[in-house]
Amino acid sequence: MKVLKLSAQGLPQSWISLEQAVLHYAADEVRWEVGAEVAVFRGGHNARTGEQSQIRVNSIIGTRGVPNINPFNLRPGLTNSKLFIRDRNVCAYCGQDFHETELTREHIIPFAQNGVDTWMNVVTACRSCNHRKSSRTPEQARMPLLYAPYVPSLWEDFILRNRRILADQMEFLMAHVPRTSRLLMDSLALTD
Repeated sequence: MKVLKLSAQGLPQSWISLEQAVLHYAADEVRWEVGAEVAVFRGGHNARTGEQSQIRVNSIIGTRGVPNINPFNLRPGLTNSKLFIRDRNVCAYCGQDFHETELTREHIIPFAQNGVDTWMNVVTACRSCNHRKSSRTPEQARMPLLYAPYVPSLWEDFILRNRRILADQMEFLMAHVPRTSRLLMDSLALTD
């Protein structure tokens, strides 16, 4: 289980372990909390009162200090797992759903034609379509893209980074996702 660490201003900073969250609480760096209580850590007993110390950890914490992430300079790291989640495990060419083990990172403009490895030049493709397209562009291969690539926002990137997001954490993050996000479209489709 991970705790969503935010700046005091509410910008996502990182996913941290429960133990890292306890350190923020113990150092009095937690300025505010949101979401459910997810753990209670108990310490020693006070010699005078006999009372046991405890730290209660919430699923989302805002910590003091200046954010170390500037949302305007953010360039989310590109990994296959985040790419596949961004594209919902759907091949950009045949439109079929696949398990992540059957998917590849497909370069729209291939390396052989001076393509680059960036969010805007990659889509998810099944192995068969990737092989069929080879080192050609979609136009050259006569394989039109079924959806356009995009660079995830700061909020989307935090969703893409963690596979086990608690409901209250997801609700908090989704409230900040751009309205045009595929992630938002998927969650709206689930509620209909």
